[in-house]
Amino acid sequence: MQLNEIKKIAIIGAGTMGSGIAQVSALAGYETILFDIEPRMLPRAMASIEANLAEAVKRNKLSANAQQAALSRIYTTNFFADLQADVFIEAIIENLDIKLEAFQQIAKNNAPNCILATNTSSIPITRLAAHLPNPERIVGMHFFNPAHLMRLVEVIAAPSTSPQVVETIRQLTEKMGKVPVTANDAPGFIVNRVARHYYVEALQLLEEGVADHQTIDALLESCGFKMGAFKLMDLIGVDVNFSVTKSMFDSFHYAPRFRPSRIQQQKVEAGHHGRKTGKGFYEY
Repeated sequence: MQLNEIKKIAIIGAGTMGSGIAQVSALAGYETILFDIEPRMLPRAMASIEANLAEAVKRNKLSANAQQAALSRIYTTNFFADLQADVFIEAIIENLDIKLEAFQQIAKNNAPNCILATNTSSIPITRLAAHLPNPERIVGMHFFNPAHLMRLVEVIAAPSTSPQVVETIRQLTEKMGKVPVTANDAPGFIVNRVARHYYVEALQLLEEGVADHQTIDALLESCGFKMGAFKLMDLIGVDVNFSVTKSMFDSFHYAPRFRPSRIQQQKVEAGHHGRKTGKGFYEY
């Protein structure tokens, strides 16, 4: 499939990432389906999109007409039968079995050349492609949080991914106003492999009692980072960050440098997932 053949894009998952990707898709002019199995997630997602677009209008970054046009392009549903599109972007929980189940249902109901893209942070694209029909159309399309603001998108090719699919997704990324970087399939791809130690080392300092999380964040920010590691984990989601670390620890065959933190695990088990729950390493 080529870029000019794409008319409709479906986003699977209406959480923080999914809603941001849906907003970007609609602003790029595409008819956009936003799906979530939980009906309560859909009005929340639309409220978030509306607030983001209203802020853009307020800052003179978007016209009121463009705002309304983008909103008119988004259709929400919690029925799999409604999912008919040219490109699917999955943005659900970091669990291989759940992602596979979603893609397998989509594949049954759509053309064999529709593109199946995953926003996974760490699950190898190869593992997904191995269990899906027409693996040449499986590709990674990894946005960063918040998706409507962050410009970088990783486009990841598994060994079976068609070069044409990679090129189409790269062009689609540019049309969405983003900056694509292409990468081969590897644990953590580029960004998470590099950035993982920003979190892991900060957490180890906290575990060892070297300093509290506020001090560690202050030191990191004084060195030029826009957000300290703990503030960033709260923004991303402590649960999401922990899940990615566990996945990479497994993918690197339990290399000690990727060991998940016991403190982070406790936060997840306590339901302290960051900004989205009102409490993480900080309170909101």
